[in-house]
Amino acid sequence: MARKVLVLGEARDGSLRNVTFEALAAAKTVADGGEVVGVLIGDSVSSLGNELYQYGADRVVAVEDAKLAQYTPDGYSQALMAVIEQENPEGLIFGHTSMGKDLSPKIASKLNSGLVSDAIAVEAEGGNLVFTRPIYSGKAFEKKIVTDGIIFATIRPNNIAPLEKDESRSGEVASVSADIKDLRTIIKDVVRKASEGVDLSEAKVIVAGGRGVKSAEGFDPLKELADVLGGAVGASRGACDADYCDYSLQIGQTGKVVTPDLYIAAGISGAIQHLAGMSNSKVIVAINKDPEANIFKVADYGIVGDLFEVIPMLTEEFKKLKVHA
Repeated sequence: MARKVLVLGEARDGSLRNVTFEALAAAKTVADGGEVVGVLIGDSVSSLGNELYQYGADRVVAVEDAKLAQYTPDGYSQALMAVIEQENPEGLIFGHTSMGKDLSPKIASKLNSGLVSDAIAVEAEGGNLVFTRPIYSGKAFEKKIVTDGIIFATIRPNNIAPLEKDESRSGEVASVSADIKDLRTIIKDVVRKASEGVDLSEAKVIVAGGRGVKSAEGFDPLKELADVLGGAVGASRGACDADYCDYSLQIGQTGKVVTPDLYIAAGISGAIQHLAGMSNSKVIVAINKDPEANIFKVADYGIVGDLFEVIPMLTEEFKKLKVHA
């Protein structure tokens, strides 16, 4: 059954986040031969339209207003509802990001619609669209079928492969007018505490440290290894609680949930709360002096040793491999 599906394009610092392209790929499955419409919301965002076309959008629309320069739930919900009223879609796909998690239930409530959150796969089976999502902190998975109304889902980053980029595709960005008013929140300034570099939630490689790093300076070798691998640095709650790093790096049940291609856990014991945030990583490498550490139970590869000896050795070896690549 062909459907019209809207995909919310999420931008950060003037560039589209990778999860937007993953959402476009998911939308192609949901559309089932129908139309995929990319939606841009912001102050001056039309210039991002071509990239949506290149990753699979059939059309792109934009709501532009100075009041939308920064995300606010009131502003973005008003803008998106204006698009939904104009387009009358059968499906909506967002990224399961901070913004997506905040905005999607508000839109679902306005539409009196169900919502499949944090989906890691979508497939067509027996005439139905089946969404797979993790439950019980990643210990099990459930399959969801939307039987009535709009098909509405958020997609967990790093799980659905984007379509191959086609730079020959381009198109116009149609403007949608929306009366943005009665904003209860106005963002005057954004102060970023997180370090520069790869976005943790979308990183393909993550080097994470726990209490075993012993200090804020103990994260320095982890940062060097992450830089060599083109990855991001993460942390357990224990490391954050000890003031070794900012809470923006926390991975776990009360932090970020990540699914990188490679997760290197250094000095992390493997508490169940931390495992809930990273156990679905494709390859897990654990480094710990305690051979009985719980992290080894979920690791694909384990190294029993001092992280301050192992991490520099790994860094040097990866540098050699990059030189000869």
